[in-house]
Amino acid sequence: MAENVVHSSAIVDPSAELAGDVHVGPWTYIGPGVQIGAGTRIDSHVVVKGPTVIGRDNRIYQFSSIGEDTPDLKYNGEPTRLVIGDRNIIREGVTLHRGTIQDRSETTIGNDNLLMAYVHVGHDSVIGNHAILVNNAALAGHVNIGDWAILGGFTLVHQFCSIGPHCFTGMGSAIGKDVPAYVLVTGAPAVPRNINAEGLKRRGFSKDEMARLSSAFKTIYRRGYTLEEAIDALSTEAAECDKLAVLVDSLKTSKRGITR
Repeated sequence: MAENVVHSSAIVDPSAELAGDVHVGPWTYIGPGVQIGAGTRIDSHVVVKGPTVIGRDNRIYQFSSIGEDTPDLKYNGEPTRLVIGDRNIIREGVTLHRGTIQDRSETTIGNDNLLMAYVHVGHDSVIGNHAILVNNAALAGHVNIGDWAILGGFTLVHQFCSIGPHCFTGMGSAIGKDVPAYVLVTGAPAVPRNINAEGLKRRGFSKDEMARLSSAFKTIYRRGYTLEEAIDALSTEAAECDKLAVLVDSLKTSKRGITR
């Protein structure tokens, strides 16, 4: 097992658990109740507070605040946590808060995500895998971000909103309702424009799958259907197409209502 490299000016609490080959930069603080997986590199001037679990091969850049208490006024010091998966890139000045007992008691970030400079992830939020949050995107508490979603710079997401897998939000979008899977939105408040065709093409979706999803978008947004009517209209075809089933499921599970 490779040895850890901890700068002499860093402060690492004796109870923190660092696996092999962890790098901790100068003037960084690692508090009690922190677990860090092998190969993770934490640069200078980072604060990591526990309970926090960080997986393998992550890179956390300078001036980030990881695992701090939430400012939610309901929080009263209960033992909640932050869990970060593997191979995430967390750029400069990112803030990640732990959960609250009023919800999941945990903020969760999956694998292979890119959180660019000054991104904020609020308490009890969940980010899946392969998501990209561009500079200054901010998630209020209780937000759910699906796999492969991309949030443009300065995107703001209201509490309890869900952004489905493969979605795209334009820069400066203000999200106050759920965004169904595959949908591209822009504006403040956000307005659905189309499916995220370029993103789906890059990820290997077939022409047939993209045509089905484009047609489904028109069913949801262009035919004057209620949400329930759109779900009914798409259900038969969704049973035959896994990609379309993901879209229909995101409609069925919406709790705040969908962006329109």
